[in-house]
Amino acid sequence: MSERAEITVVIATQLREDRLEYLAAMHASLTRQSVPWEAVIAIDGADPARLPAPLAHDPRVRTLELPRSVGAACARNLALNEVRTEFCNWADDDDEFHDTAMAVRLQALKAEDVGWAAGYSEDLHPDGTTTLWKCPTPPGRHNPGSVWTYWKDPADTIPIGPTTILARTELMRAAPMGGLVQGEDYVAALGVTTLSPGVLLPVPVYRYRKHAGSLSSSACWASSQLA
Repeated sequence: MSERAEITVVIATQLREDRLEYLAAMHASLTRQSVPWEAVIAIDGADPARLPAPLAHDPRVRTLELPRSVGAACARNLALNEVRTEFCNWADDDDEFHDTAMAVRLQALKAEDVGWAAGYSEDLHPDGTTTLWKCPTPPGRHNPGSVWTYWKDPADTIPIGPTTILARTELMRAAPMGGLVQGEDYVAALGVTTLSPGVLLPVPVYRYRKHAGSLSSSACWASSQLA
């Protein structure tokens, strides 16, 4: 690469056959970013040979090959050891970033001199249409610990989209994924936003793919850990 990466995207995957096309689409969304990036793919107990060719041949993509499945939370935490940039972003293997996602959040993060910057997300439906999801946290700058106050009840929707958060890597390491089989990214999001001030931008930065096998809508990954 001619430019030094500023952001690392951490993705945990079991390289399931029904998700490989989505993983390739996630990678394609990264190639459209204007900010230099790297990706660390934590391969959770799967055969690395199944990694889609566009990722396998991209020098910006590095892999962490775990010999057995440890679950999404642990895989992501272990992958943080491989991050060598100042800024970091979680991502799922079946979602996508908006083309300006990295640039708009990195600019805001630096301008505001905060630990994290986030945005809205969109639900990406099977027919290709999208629906904007505005999190309960209002746009603007937030002091440490204010984000969780917008989660009034466990039955309410989450206060901020975890994968919309771009944060300083040291902050990500200070607030790792919780040891849950699902919802571990909520723990990390609340940790990051509690430890540091940040800014929420009223623009979509992430597309959450709606399908039967998505991590947050099924127990597919959880089941493999409990088997």
